[in-house]
Amino acid sequence: MRWLRSGANRELVLDWVFLVGVLFKALDGLVELVVGIPALFISKVQLIALAHALTSGELAEDPHDLIANLILHEAGKLGAAALVIGGIYLVVHGVVKVAIVAALFVGSTRIYPWAVGALTVLLIVQIVDLTVRFSVGVLLLSVLDAIIIALTLREWRHGRSLRDVVRARMPWLTRLRRSRSPAG
Repeated sequence: MRWLRSGANRELVLDWVFLVGVLFKALDGLVELVVGIPALFISKVQLIALAHALTSGELAEDPHDLIANLILHEAGKLGAAALVIGGIYLVVHGVVKVAIVAALFVGSTRIYPWAVGALTVLLIVQIVDLTVRFSVGVLLLSVLDAIIIALTLREWRHGRSLRDVVRARMPWLTRLRRSRSPAG
């Protein structure tokens, strides 16, 4: 890890962690929207039917499959109110995350304090959720959010937008866009 002691190498690694983390936040937000919106409108009967459809192939192969049985068990426990509350939770999280990533990509550094604030609020909610009901997935998302918050603060201090980081670490992308433009 001696190569990481060099300032240029450390900057390279931190830039890539920032880019990959922001990409992951965008994907995470989109998944939350894709799952959350239907959760607002699906009935318990439809959820159980969906769970059976998703797990039937696996259960035909192995009737004792842990994950498939867990999905069926959890789907049966959820009530209508839990579906709506879960849907609202996922939609709000998804919208906030996608909006943050979109705003960061637009290129304004003025969004950084808002992004840090919103991510901090989501992180606090996740930490509260962890104290009530531990989940490895939520723990990993919380750690990722904390890293993204720290790296966003770093970029804000440097006065660099997400586009600046993309240009610095992926110059081929900028050249590709120029070669495809009508003027190029």
